Amino acid sequence: MIPSRFVRQSLLMLCLSLIVACATTSVTSEYVPEVGQDGKDVTWVPTCQVLVDKMLDLAKVTPQDRVVDLGSGDGRLVITAAKRGARAIGIEYNPDMVALSKRNAAREGVAGRAQFIHGDIFESDFSQATVITMFLLESLNLKLRPQMLNLKAGTRVVSNTFTMGEWAADQTATVEENDCGTYSTAYLWIVPGKVEGIWKFPQGELTLKQNFQTFTGMLKSGGNTVTVTNGKLSGDLVAFSVGDVQYTGRVSGNTMKGTYESGGSTLPWSATMVGK
Repeated sequence: MIPSRFVRQSLLMLCLSLIVACATTSVTSEYVPEVGQDGKDVTWVPTCQVLVDKMLDLAKVTPQDRVVDLGSGDGRLVITAAKRGARAIGIEYNPDMVALSKRNAAREGVAGRAQFIHGDIFESDFSQATVITMFLLESLNLKLRPQMLNLKAGTRVVSNTFTMGEWAADQTATVEENDCGTYSTAYLWIVPGKVEGIWKFPQGELTLKQNFQTFTGMLKSGGNTVTVTNGKLSGDLVAFSVGDVQYTGRVSGNTMKGTYESGGSTLPWSATMVGK
C-alpha cells in the first residue's frame, strides 16, 4: 500500500507542477507590442493618454455615441471611449493586437461596451459611427476621405497629428505633454451636409458650388443675379447670405429650410433641390 500511495502522491505533484508551469508560461508569453513595430499600413506608435482624452473631448463624446477607432492598436482609445459610456469599436489588422485589446478591455471592466474587430480599415463598414478616430498617415487619411465625406452629416472625425489635405479642420487642439512627443495635436472635422446643386428657392433659382464645409453660389431672380456669400456648413446646419440678408437653417437630403430676418421680423424659408 505504501508504494502505491507514494506513486499516487508523486503523480499528483507532477500534475500540479505541470498546471503551474502551463499557467506561468501562459502569463509570461502574453503578447507585448513594441513601439515602432511594422503594421499593415503604418508602424505602431500609441497615442498618448492625454491626447486620447483630448481627442474624445474635441469630439464631445457622450454615452449616446458610437465611436469607431480605425487602426485601434492596443485598444486604449476604444477603452477610454467605453469608460465614458459610449459604444466603442476598434478595427485592427494585427490579430495579436486585437487579442491584447480584448484582454485590456476586460481588465478595465468595459468589455461589454468595447468591441474589437480583426479587419482591414479600407474594407470595413463604419457608416453607423457618430465619431471616427484615427492615427494614420495623411496619405491614408486622404484615401479614406471620400468615405468620410459620405458619412451622415454631423459625424465627427478626429485625427492624431495628420490632416485631410485641403479639407480644413473645423477645430484643432494641442496638448503640452512630454509623453506625447511630436504627436500632440488633434484635428476635428464635422462631416458637412451636401448642398451643391440647383435649388428652387422662394426668390428664384439658387445655384450652389460646395467646397467641403463652405460654399458659394448665385441667386437668379427675374432678370437679376445676386451672389451668395458666407456659405458655411457644420454638419446639417447651413448658413449663407444673399445680398444683405442672412439665412440659417438645416439641410436634409434634397430639402433645406430655416429662417431669415427681414424688416425686423424673422421669417421662414425653404428650398428644394431640382438638379445637380
